[in-house]
Amino acid sequence: MGKGAKKPGRIPRGIYEEALWKLQVELVEMQEWVRTTGTRLVVVFEGRDAAGKGGTIQRVSEYLNPRICRIVALPAPTERQRTQWYFQRYVEHLPAAGEIVLFDRSWYNRAGVERVMGFATPDEYARFLRQCPLFEQMLIEDGILLRKYWFSVSDAEQENRFRGRLDDPLKRWKLSPMDLESITRWEEYSRAKDEMFIHTDTPDAPWMVVEAEDKRRARLNTIAHLLSSVPWTRVERPEISLPERPPPRGYRRPPRDRYTAVPDHAGALLRHGDVAAS
Repeated sequence: MGKGAKKPGRIPRGIYEEALWKLQVELVEMQEWVRTTGTRLVVVFEGRDAAGKGGTIQRVSEYLNPRICRIVALPAPTERQRTQWYFQRYVEHLPAAGEIVLFDRSWYNRAGVERVMGFATPDEYARFLRQCPLFEQMLIEDGILLRKYWFSVSDAEQENRFRGRLDDPLKRWKLSPMDLESITRWEEYSRAKDEMFIHTDTPDAPWMVVEAEDKRRARLNTIAHLLSSVPWTRVERPEISLPERPPPRGYRRPPRDRYTAVPDHAGALLRHGDVAAS
């Protein structure tokens, strides 16, 4: 979002939840089309740290079959992987027929954090910029549907989210040393992103920029675009009816005290008044 641009209003929770539910229903329908047609779909999520990529991926995959839709978030490469062709460890995670793969960061690490932090040499970086469009073109020519989303957030909003992570025990793990470093290297990351776009924003594999100042708006916009960009149609499914349960034939359940049960933590909360009765 450029300086001086008017910040869009926050989507109210009620409108957001209703719209998200409808989009997620369509994602389930699209998943069935992917499965039955043998389509291979790759979705790349990139962008600033704390821009909302993870939350969007979670909403995309929330109701999808994990056997069909996989999230790939690779750790730092091993010593062996560092000696391989750069794209090699990503290739093994590409989808087979009837699968969806969501990359929570991807091969674009080389054009972002590796470039800014000096983890890649100038020659490795230049080679990536030459090879990446060719690599993606090969994926597309082989029939893979490739979608790339860049999540854009302002420096002020990013810092607010980092501060929120500091105070939230459920999110503190998200705040890595690399995240903190990105605050002091904001302009370097901006230049790296601009150069990356020059080389990899191609007609066949364009970058779609997601304005992510409002996480709810970003999630709705991304999912809606993904659904509109994939040529899926609804697949007719056979009617399903539950069979009648047969009459009992003398089975008797063993005594409960024969097994080790999970302690009733919830009941203890109620007994001690830690949870208000609804």
